[in-house]
Amino acid sequence: MLIVDAHLDLSMNAMEWNRDLRKPISEIRERESNLSDKPDRGNGVVCFEELRKGNIGLVVATQIARYVAPNNPLPGWNSPEQAWAHTQAQRAWYTEMERAGELKSITDLKSLEAHIKNWTNTKPIGYILSLEGADSLVTVQHLEVAYTYGLRAVGLAHYGPGRYAQGTDATGGLGKYGKEMLKEMERLNIILDATHLCDDSFWEALNHFNGAVWASHNNCRSLVNHNRQFSDEQIKELIKRGAVIGGVMDAWMLVPNWVRGKSTPKGMNCNLERLVDNYDHICQLAGNALHIGIGSDLDGAFGTEQSPYDIETIADLQKIPTLLSQRGYSPKDIENVMGGNWLRFLRKVWA
Repeated sequence: MLIVDAHLDLSMNAMEWNRDLRKPISEIRERESNLSDKPDRGNGVVCFEELRKGNIGLVVATQIARYVAPNNPLPGWNSPEQAWAHTQAQRAWYTEMERAGELKSITDLKSLEAHIKNWTNTKPIGYILSLEGADSLVTVQHLEVAYTYGLRAVGLAHYGPGRYAQGTDATGGLGKYGKEMLKEMERLNIILDATHLCDDSFWEALNHFNGAVWASHNNCRSLVNHNRQFSDEQIKELIKRGAVIGGVMDAWMLVPNWVRGKSTPKGMNCNLERLVDNYDHICQLAGNALHIGIGSDLDGAFGTEQSPYDIETIADLQKIPTLLSQRGYSPKDIENVMGGNWLRFLRKVWA
């Protein structure tokens, strides 16, 4: 079956990690074997070949560039204009990968249905463009510019304080410009990605936004207690809004007490069963399996050192159906989790 992964940072890997995703994963790892500037050097699990091996034919792929104020210790750009320019370099990379026959932009119902009908793992991988953190939108008017070139989903914040909302590990609401951004997103029919919003901004955003909402890569706070995860109340609200929540595969969000740089997946018994634990929890809250999907984030600044130990490459998403079946999920449920729920969501939004 066609698998949909609702969160991959492909252009970040290409433009910041300097990975040529057209190469085999073994070659990418070998080229990085002597590097230590990033925590996942030599451990990457995502490239085009592995996506095709896994029959992952449609992904939500990001642009990402954070603005940081002078007192913000997080890495990022010193002005929104610089952040915008960086996202445009990422956009240029996507365009070149389309020219090379590796990717195909999916922006509406017609292109979605054609891609699904014609997909084989010898053809370009479909991608829906998303912006992770809105800081790079210099003004609210920049959103329409981005929509014109294909942007279809936006997460207002990433880590820390943001220009339009507050993200993971921060507190506070949207402010004037965040509310204006939401209004413009509604006008353009751009999906709100609730991932990374701090609790205050989450509730304020959902109270001010009447458009479509999903959570591309998020797990459950009741299983791993951290503000990056959703509380049961947040999950119930997303279910009420018809959202799909993508299960994320970063180990620290799957098992409690993970210590970055010290813990190991096998040492913490972190495998894909822990992902299914999160699926089960959301399904119990929903009463069905219509609100879960894959949002792996498997190239989000970590690799095998911080992935479930039964993931050698992203092609191993093919192991999930067996695990779901062993937990009692029906064939239809499994089809929905592997991509059907995302497709139903998109068909409704783009109808």
